[in-house]
Parts: sequence; C-alpha cells; structure tokens
Amino acid sequence: MTDCLDAAPPTFDAAFLRQLDDLFRWRRDVRRFRPDPVGISQIEELLQIATHSPSVGNSQPWRFISVESAARRAAVIANFNLCNAAALKAYEGERAALYARLKLAGLREAPVHLAVFCDHATTAGAGLGRKTMPEMLDYSVVAAIHTLWLAARAQGLGVGWVSIIDPLDVARCLDAPESWKLIAYLCVGFPEAEHVDPELERCGWQAHEAQNAALHRR
Repeated sequence: MTDCLDAAPPTFDAAFLRQLDDLFRWRRDVRRFRPDPVGISQIEELLQIATHSPSVGNSQPWRFISVESAARRAAVIANFNLCNAAALKAYEGERAALYARLKLAGLREAPVHLAVFCDHATTAGAGLGRKTMPEMLDYSVVAAIHTLWLAARAQGLGVGWVSIIDPLDVARCLDAPESWKLIAYLCVGFPEAEHVDPELERCGWQAHEAQNAALHRR
C-alpha cells in the first residue's frame, strides 16, 4: 500500500468567499429554459465534478441516466401531468388556484434531462458507515446532486429538480436496474431569465423563513 501524498491546500481568499456566497444565492430551481443546446461534453464534465462529492464509506452510489429518447421524455411528461393533477386535488380555494398557475417543471423546454439514481446494490465501500443509517446511501446521492447543481450554476447553466413524478414508473420507463432507486429527475439548460430569489417566493407560494437558520444549542 502506498502512502497518501500530501498536497498544499489552496487558499480561499475573501474575494473567492464572496463569489462562493453569490453562487449559493444564485443557485435557483429553474423551470424556464432557453432552447439553446447543451453539449454532452459539458454534461460529462459536470458529472465528473459531482463524483468528488462525499459518500458514506466512499460508496459512490450515484448513477446517472441521460434521457434523450423523445418517447421516454414524453412518458416522463405524461407521468408528471398525471401526478400534478393529483397533487392539485389536495388544495382548495385560492391555494388551489395559485397552485394551478405555478410552473413546476421545465420538462418540455429543457435541452437536457438527467435521471439520478442510488444503486442500493453497490459493493463499493463494503457497507462502511451505513449499517445503522442505510439511508446514508440516498443522502450521498443528494450530495452529488447539489455539487452538480452548483457546478452547473458556475458555468451559467440552470438546474430544475422535478419531484412531482412517480419514481417507480420513471425507473421502469428508463429500464433502470431493480437495485437503482430514483433520487432526482433533473432538467438542465440555460435559464430563460436570472433571479436571485426563488420563483415560489415571487409567485407568493412560500416566503423565506429566516428562523430556519437559527442555531439550536443543547
């Protein structure tokens, strides 16, 4: 076994930290995309960046499918429409009217569709760290998604996470192995407009709750 090579850590100066804060603030859930194409090489570069994310026991359980078939995309859109109609029924009155007006996905406009799975059958990591919390596999994939999201934003791309879908139906539509669990269905492309505030805030659905940043001490 070779020894790990030490490397001098980078210095993150004040200017970088300000830009990092901007990156966090400008990371938005994008639903409105320009039709401009995104090269597959750029997507592959983003996936390589995402693989630097932390994972429980170094299990690296993330699996990515680029959904390019028009028929499969149409099936996902139909899935969304069905689930969205069902979700609307859970609201009444003004809330239902507002929900019906919201744009909740960019499935038709986004040039890139990425389905992100967690491979629950992975042998990488030999089970380290997930005997007591097996859900850490899923959380590891979420961390990779967030890394990809920030990297995309830094390159001028927007990402939208579509959660109003039936994950089992989408997995079947994409012929995913049975051990793969769908964690996210992402739309990727260049944003139609740039906003520092979430669309759901602008539309009056949910205001930012500052108390969520409170530190609870025990």
